[in-house]
Amino acid sequence: MKQNGTSSNIQSTETVEVEEIGNDHLFSSIETPMRKDAFAMDDDLKMELIEKHFRHIMEIMGLDLADDSLKGTPKRVAKMFITEVFSGLDPKNKPAVTLFENKYKYDQMLVEKDISVFSNCEHHFVPIYGKAHVAYISSGKVIGLSKLNRIVEYFAKRPQVQERLTVQIANELKQALQTEDVAVVIDAQHMCVQSRGIRDSGSSTVTAFYGGKFQEEITKKEFLSYLGM
Repeated sequence: MKQNGTSSNIQSTETVEVEEIGNDHLFSSIETPMRKDAFAMDDDLKMELIEKHFRHIMEIMGLDLADDSLKGTPKRVAKMFITEVFSGLDPKNKPAVTLFENKYKYDQMLVEKDISVFSNCEHHFVPIYGKAHVAYISSGKVIGLSKLNRIVEYFAKRPQVQERLTVQIANELKQALQTEDVAVVIDAQHMCVQSRGIRDSGSSTVTAFYGGKFQEEITKKEFLSYLGM
């Protein structure tokens, strides 16, 4: 009997810890948690299975899938998950980056501000939305401006925690640009805070990464001044 009681207590504690982690929006690693067999299935099979399971979820909630407005929803959700809002999980969708010689010898920071961020909280699968601001100082190479937006988009299109998203973007920029001199600031609102739990619609979350020269106070201040922060 004691063994059964102990097992029950452990299970209960683990359940509480998992719930608290989700509500407190903690994250476990810089890398997005993925199984080793994450890409064993092709996209068509994934969509087929998601459609099946999401249909079952809707049925459990008591929705009438014979209704014209609802009957196509499972398929739409499956397609949206794989080809749109979570497409950043698949490495094949990672944007290709081409570097160019810095022929203009531009040695000041380049800032791309107000990049739209649309992501989803990995704890509740509800939207995170806001703006990302990125900057870098050339080490002799430059990148096409649209690629900065695409890098942000790629890492945003997966279940995320904002701190991880910020670091992932920064790490990718450092690798792509071959420099430590990068900065990333994200200012976003979380529907898991606004529409559930505390239900605070007035707050936003700001996260930042400063690498290389951006760790120097004068350079950091210049970057933030461009953002009006």
